[in-house]
Amino acid sequence: MKYLLPIAMGLIMLAACAPEGKKSTGHSNTMDSLFIAFYDFQKKINPIEATKAGFDSYNDTIVNYISDGHQDYLRKSYASFLSALEKEDLTQLGAQDALSARVMEWDCRVKLEGLNNPIVTMASPIYNLPSFERMPLFQIQSLHLYVAQLAGGTSVQPFATPADYSNWLQRLEDYLQFLDTCILQMKKGMEEGIVLPKVLTTKMLPQIKAFLDVPLEEHLFYQPVLNFPESFTEEVKIKLKTDYGQMITEKISPKYQQLYQFLEREYLPACRDTDGISALPHGLETYDYLIRLHTTTEMTAVEIHELGLREVDRITKEMEKVKAEIGYVGELKDFFTTIRTKKELVPFSKPEEVLAHFDKIHERLNLYLDRVFNLRPKSGFHVKRTEAFREASASAEYVPGSKDAKRPGTFYVPIPNAEEYNRVHDEALFLHEAIPGHHYQLSLQQENKDLPEFLHPESMGVFVEGWALYAESLGKELGLYQDPYAYFGMLSMEMHRAIRLVVDTGIHALGWTREEAIAYSLAHEAESEAGIITEVERYMATPGQALSYKVGQLKILELRDRAKNALGPKFDIRAFHDQVLGSGSLPLVLLEEKIDAWIARYGV
Repeated sequence: MKYLLPIAMGLIMLAACAPEGKKSTGHSNTMDSLFIAFYDFQKKINPIEATKAGFDSYNDTIVNYISDGHQDYLRKSYASFLSALEKEDLTQLGAQDALSARVMEWDCRVKLEGLNNPIVTMASPIYNLPSFERMPLFQIQSLHLYVAQLAGGTSVQPFATPADYSNWLQRLEDYLQFLDTCILQMKKGMEEGIVLPKVLTTKMLPQIKAFLDVPLEEHLFYQPVLNFPESFTEEVKIKLKTDYGQMITEKISPKYQQLYQFLEREYLPACRDTDGISALPHGLETYDYLIRLHTTTEMTAVEIHELGLREVDRITKEMEKVKAEIGYVGELKDFFTTIRTKKELVPFSKPEEVLAHFDKIHERLNLYLDRVFNLRPKSGFHVKRTEAFREASASAEYVPGSKDAKRPGTFYVPIPNAEEYNRVHDEALFLHEAIPGHHYQLSLQQENKDLPEFLHPESMGVFVEGWALYAESLGKELGLYQDPYAYFGMLSMEMHRAIRLVVDTGIHALGWTREEAIAYSLAHEAESEAGIITEVERYMATPGQALSYKVGQLKILELRDRAKNALGPKFDIRAFHDQVLGSGSLPLVLLEEKIDAWIARYGV
């Protein structure tokens, strides 16, 4: 990997074999200080992530990450950290510190490259994704949606003290400034031909309109003052209700009205009819960069596309086996339709029944976790229904708990209509989003005291999402997938991620249209047409991100097979999982080095 500082394999071997809870020898106070400074920098440039991690001092801030001044600051900062790293002799460091330094170096270099790309900018607070300077808002995973999620008072933004309520008002002031900058940047994009596809802007319009002409007490941004803690005095309640009412009526609503009118009257007519990023100036080179960012590999779009085609073929054959086991006579595509409507797979009448179903899955796999894992996170966990304002277009997702474990991790499940909710994917979905997927990996990562703190938050999507997709494959080892429909549901979810390799590269590098991508997906998976349309439009908005799941999963499976074949009877799946989860989110090249070194040492 061209971005990685040179380091002796022996250091990786030490990291792979060091006893749990102990640091390797060779410690550097200078490196400690550098790690601390880097984490302080990360919190400063992404204060919402700092809030998510439980750092209250950042709760009143949103960074205007698409402003020219902020991007200049980022360029200078990343260059400065790289310069400091180059002065360190990594061979004199302990193994974990050396490994962490290489992760830091990779992050700085790849982010700096993004800042120097003519389309991309970095440090978006949304799921660690890059942003597009001239296209800062879109219909999914966009700051206007994230802020609305925080505004309701039931997400990671705290509303426990009067200071918390005031902090949120200050954070909204920053958000209003961000929206002003969005309009300016999008106008520049209109001049430069860097604009969203029309279909994505059309989907964004009702999201903005939903906050217009809403009675104050029904407004999502007003909800925190309808749910005060009991300790608040009447005087405090009255003042905060007044302040929140003024913020909404005098600032938020007018700004949303301005944004809506701009999008509808000026921006939409200027939007493009093309679908992929390759249609934009410097689009193909930008997509190549996004592949490197999201997969941490040097794979080309064509290589990933062909890998996707092979995976689609392999999973299709496995699906055919399950179809035959169930006794269905007919084409696989017709079986997809049967699964979408099969009565026993749509058994719910109330949202609470769906949530209870996930709790039962949790209880079942708890009986088997010790057979597959040594490590268990301390953080609590619960399942919640996705908020109504974003439920119709949202996917299931996981939001980590706070580092101090006071706020539990949350698995959000969208249930827009319980009577139409199909349970076929639920066991695989729980394994992916909850246990042992995101909840395990992200909680263990931020609870690991042997790691520098900059490795505690969610990062490195190819590792995070690759692990979660790998976790789906552990179902039978964890007592699940006993029902062939549930196993087919897992195959369907894996197929969904394999299709992403084909469709994402197709749209952004090979000239596919939105309609071709939808048709390919419909032909190979059991998702509804509406769901597939939402997914394809997600890929259009976030090029390259959807590649991370399958690329990461396949690497972990490859390393597991390699370890099992090399170690034979010495192979212990729990020890393997300890190694994968023990050093935070890693670029795949570093994960591979670590596992190879563990195999070499463990096999002696």
